[in-house]
Amino acid sequence: MRQKIWDFGHFKTNIAFRDEHGNELTYGQLEDEGNKLAEVLGRRRLVFVLCSNSIGSAFGYAAFLNNHIVPVMLNGHLEEELLNSLMEVYKPPYLWVEDDRLSQFNSMKCVYKLYGYSLLKTDYDSEYPLYDNLALLLTTSGSTGSPKFVRQSYGNILANTKSIVEYLNLSAIERPITTLPMNYTYGLSIINTHLYVGATILLTDKGLMQKDFWEFFKRENATSFGGVPYTYEMLDKLRFYKMDLPSLNTMTQAGGKITTELHKKFADYAKEKNKNFVVMYGQCEATARMGYLPVEKASEKMGSMGIAIPGGVFRLIDSDGQEISQPDMAGELVYEGANVTLGYAEKGEDLILEDERKGILYTGDVAKFDEDGYYYIVGRMKRFLKIYGNRVNLDEMERLIKGGYDVEVACAGIDDHMYIFLTNEANADAIKTFASAKTGLNPAAFTIKIIDEIPKNDSGKTQYKGLERYYE
Repeated sequence: MRQKIWDFGHFKTNIAFRDEHGNELTYGQLEDEGNKLAEVLGRRRLVFVLCSNSIGSAFGYAAFLNNHIVPVMLNGHLEEELLNSLMEVYKPPYLWVEDDRLSQFNSMKCVYKLYGYSLLKTDYDSEYPLYDNLALLLTTSGSTGSPKFVRQSYGNILANTKSIVEYLNLSAIERPITTLPMNYTYGLSIINTHLYVGATILLTDKGLMQKDFWEFFKRENATSFGGVPYTYEMLDKLRFYKMDLPSLNTMTQAGGKITTELHKKFADYAKEKNKNFVVMYGQCEATARMGYLPVEKASEKMGSMGIAIPGGVFRLIDSDGQEISQPDMAGELVYEGANVTLGYAEKGEDLILEDERKGILYTGDVAKFDEDGYYYIVGRMKRFLKIYGNRVNLDEMERLIKGGYDVEVACAGIDDHMYIFLTNEANADAIKTFASAKTGLNPAAFTIKIIDEIPKNDSGKTQYKGLERYYE
């Protein structure tokens, strides 16, 4: 018998999920109804889950994972054409779908219904064999309709869950509110860790810019939320620091490097209000988290993503593969730990593959550490341009511009030419001069493009692929 991720029976009377309409589900109900759902499926198999931050979606995910059904976590608003394409590649025998979307699947038979979701039987008459330790499939943060998924094991999820619970000191009294989609590794890790300790998860699809979100937050006394850099940029514009949120205890940040200026603002706010601000580092390929900055270091180590999580190890390697032992020298960040996932799947035949990474992940991130052993991300291995023979870090350029001008910006391009994308032309000429001065390169190497909005995925990460059409 495989080990279950969660012991729902231990928290039977605790409320697991509560939504903005007052609906709720106890851990006891989660266990009982989950067992019934598993019985309908009959055995271990693949299910496509069209996710939303709702009780039905969260219940289905938890029921599948704890009963060794393999969920494929997808954006609930994924376009029909993209979904059909994924289904052709993986041939799932079942879908778990929000009732509002049922008209799209008229040809499929509904075999189970609960909490606004339905289990639909597809027409595929054969199933791909599943590796015994395969727990779930999750898209990498940059993909939507791509057939490329990260294969996470039960051991990966359990190891990462226990580690996060330890360093965030989580318990059953927590009341996290959802600010990220369930099909995003960071959003899912918040659900995983809080179910592990018997906490109440407050579910809403409302965004930070909506009044309803904050009304729900205050009414239910939310204690924590998580956000990507874009989340914190929005909170900064909302004058978040002036909000009266007595129940808020912890803010976590991951999903990319936050600017040093924003880090300082939120660290100062947390210190003044006696709250916790925790900067973290992770990738879907490592289940969720690999590093964190301890609360007490939030102000001292500005711009750092911290140290390895409990049970994990960081090291840096140079371009020759040799380990870097001196502080302040940049190299590729390598992580080792039980949360390093099995590898990728790009087709149905890959679902039988075993562990290809053996606990070691070459992150593709360029980092350095200081004399105290705290790590700082300085860019991506592939987010560089060669301009007139000079290597320019696009991520660093974005951070410099954001810090100097408080604008929404994306930097991309081709060798010998950088495109700086802005949504407002007010500072365009100054930013071009600024970029030239910072790099010491001729202004002719830079082109400013004013566009309506910077393309982002549903977790707030910039989609650089969507900017390529602007290149001249």
